[in-house]
Amino acid sequence: MRTPPAELVRRLLDWYSSSHRDLPWRRTTDPYHVWVSEVMLQQTRVEAVVPYFERFLRRYPTVEALAAAPRQEVLANWAGLGYYRRARMLHDAAKRVAGEYGGRWPSDYRTILSLPGIGEYTAAAITSIAFDQPRVALDGNALRVLARFADDRRDIRGAACKRALKALAESLMATAPPGQRGALTQALMELGATTCIPRAPHCAECPWNAACEGFASGSAPELPVKGRRRAPRKVEVSIVIARRGDRVLVRQRPADASIMPGFWELPAVEGPPGALRDFGPLGRSVARELGAFSHAITNTNYACRVYEARAESSQRSAYLWVALSDLRRLPLATISKKALRFATDAGISSKAR
Repeated sequence: MRTPPAELVRRLLDWYSSSHRDLPWRRTTDPYHVWVSEVMLQQTRVEAVVPYFERFLRRYPTVEALAAAPRQEVLANWAGLGYYRRARMLHDAAKRVAGEYGGRWPSDYRTILSLPGIGEYTAAAITSIAFDQPRVALDGNALRVLARFADDRRDIRGAACKRALKALAESLMATAPPGQRGALTQALMELGATTCIPRAPHCAECPWNAACEGFASGSAPELPVKGRRRAPRKVEVSIVIARRGDRVLVRQRPADASIMPGFWELPAVEGPPGALRDFGPLGRSVARELGAFSHAITNTNYACRVYEARAESSQRSAYLWVALSDLRRLPLATISKKALRFATDAGISSKAR
């Protein structure tokens, strides 16, 4: 590192002070707000998170309010953000903080790390941003900045590269003035999110360009190096809107399901619509196709087709006839929500959407 760490920190903090985006969770150092934002931002774009964060905090303004809420309600208010395990762990951690710490967030890193759903990154982000502790929290944006700055051409997913980049970040954090450690954590992330972006970094606008090894060598746009990911799995799904009056047939996923436990969903099977013939009350009643859409979850791409059906009774105890007005208050799986967009074509009230 040719430029002293303290000088790099000064440049970055000056840049952040004048250039950062005005995001709602940056207007406070309340650990509850920081925590909710960090959990929501995991694998979700900032633009998508902002309205959810604001609605969630209006509904649950304190950790005690979140802890006291019914699980189904929390999941319903999370619906649309995806990765629903985050919501369940958020709720569990809120109960721990409310019950064991009287609603007061612990400031100790190890204690925070022990809470449900909180890993090393999130614990470090909370202690740094909310409590001004010299902890390094490196998200994908910050890691990209550091890999380019150091011109590190190793696989960024490898342990050796991660250790080196963390050591670099720690050397910077060690020189951050008290009261500015949280700002430094956010500045690294912000630089990667807005300037040191993945494919076409805006190097001319970067406060570190004069000291950046990747910029000097010309390798910055190609960094960081990432190992190959396996190709996404493709799955065909047939979904049914089965109706009886103003009610539709749905089921609640088991509490021990590996994906979206406790969420409600329309009848669906993997494969072409012919597989629906063995589906209990639907049988031969499956009629016309209403539409199609795609949906992606992690490493799986779903090709979904929606069908109309009429059924007078449910022979499967797992399935219930639920009024559309009640369905809107339940946590509904995103694929089922998307399928219900075709409800008007099936003669169902648009209030379902």
